[in-house]
Amino acid sequence: MDDKQRGDYLELVDEIQSERETKNLSAAEVPNILLPYQIAWHQDKSPVRFGEKSRRIGWSWGGMACEAVLEAAEQEGMDQFYVGYNLPMAAEFIGDCAFFCKAFAIVVSAIDVSMEHAVIDNERRDIVKYSIKLSSGHKIEALSSNPHNFRGRQGHARIDEAAFHNDLNELLKAALAFLIWGGRVDVVSTHNGDDNPFNQMLREIDAGKLDYSHHKVTFDNALEQGFYKRICLVQGKDWSKKGEKEFREHIVKQYGDGANEELFCIASKGSGVYLPRVLIERCMDDSIPVLHYALKDEDVLDDNRLVKAEKWFNDNLKPVLDNLPPDKRSVFGDDFGRSGDLSALWVLQEIEKDKWKTGFVFEMRNVPFDVQQLMVFLIIDALPLFHHGKFDARGNGQQIAEAAMQKYGPIRIECVMATAGWYSVAFPKYKSAFESKMIIIPKSEDIVADHRRVVLDKGRPRMDDGRDKGSDGLARHGDTAVAGLLAWMATEEDGQPPAGESIENTDGVYMSEATRGRRSVKMFGRGSRIN
Repeated sequence: MDDKQRGDYLELVDEIQSERETKNLSAAEVPNILLPYQIAWHQDKSPVRFGEKSRRIGWSWGGMACEAVLEAAEQEGMDQFYVGYNLPMAAEFIGDCAFFCKAFAIVVSAIDVSMEHAVIDNERRDIVKYSIKLSSGHKIEALSSNPHNFRGRQGHARIDEAAFHNDLNELLKAALAFLIWGGRVDVVSTHNGDDNPFNQMLREIDAGKLDYSHHKVTFDNALEQGFYKRICLVQGKDWSKKGEKEFREHIVKQYGDGANEELFCIASKGSGVYLPRVLIERCMDDSIPVLHYALKDEDVLDDNRLVKAEKWFNDNLKPVLDNLPPDKRSVFGDDFGRSGDLSALWVLQEIEKDKWKTGFVFEMRNVPFDVQQLMVFLIIDALPLFHHGKFDARGNGQQIAEAAMQKYGPIRIECVMATAGWYSVAFPKYKSAFESKMIIIPKSEDIVADHRRVVLDKGRPRMDDGRDKGSDGLARHGDTAVAGLLAWMATEEDGQPPAGESIENTDGVYMSEATRGRRSVKMFGRGSRIN
């Protein structure tokens, strides 16, 4: 790990600590800062504990980080090993532990980020770890998600958001080895589908097939035990029964169809969410604009619809485009919808190597074909250093996709007929961008809802058939998730290939073949020649 990465990490720890400044507390005062369900977790000394929980109720903070510090601080305690499903979770956990060390006045001898090497499947892998060493001699380490991370270690293994790990069975198998020498294992998560290994293990625990401890805390359980009162205390607000009721209604409404799974510990039927909320939220930036253009049914016959649309563009979209960095290359993805669904156009700009920030997201609802084409062309013409765009070319989307390809050329425009095979290749790349924080997106509940419409079905990611009620009160069907996916896949394009090089992809995307400066393009199942 180089000095810059180490410095960035320590800066992150300082930020987390500064957000949670408090007076020094002794270990005996823990019940004063924890809620009953967090205390119950601490009091359970079972070798293996499962925690089934609502989202964002402070379990990782008060249940896991706080306990890890207290247990590692004791001379007769043990080392602590935390595994989230991505590195930012590991860094945040260590930041929480650093906070509790300070709060309890526990002496820390070192805090650091480092890298160790392992040979996995005959291949050398780098394992990044964040660690705190205490004066007791014990340590707290937070690692990335990989079953091999637990190999050769001994102590208390803590697996967070277990349902979202790529291979929970292997991860748990590696962790259970800790029990041989008196260690402990925690498995904590919100749900991610009823066929997820986490949910299946909970069923076996409840049926008595696994002798593990099981804690379950829904959003309502947390409220009953003072969760909202604690929020009021932290935010300096007065608590009231009415305020708590309104808070609950607001949160449940925000989660929409996902409330049962996210808040009330009811696993969704059939498929699990592929892009969990916590993964999406880590990549959000509230300074990124999301613009909306909606028309009425009768506007399709308005003779001035194009003039009005261009004026709206100049008043609303042009200033945003003019404000984009002029020296960063731009790509976009466009998911088409005419009346039932939205059209969503997502622009990305490369802010550093392989890291992309959303310039803006533009949504159109109930907008006629010719107006949509005008808007898309105006946007492309104004994009700085326009590199590549991918269109959803299914159904009615063929019309605008084909027109854009004809106007801007097949090197810069690609028409995508997304199939299950294409999704199974593209979505893992998109998910990896969120896991590594190589994509920055707008802060928007609509965008979160859209991305939660990507589900894992029989091991393959796909868009499900459900709909959500958007912030405008109207239905959405994962529109920005598809646009974001197309935009991310556009970042992989290198531009025109060398003469004679063939680009092949027969599973969903109609791409081009370069031969002596001419392009042979297969569009929508038909062939044509383009000079």
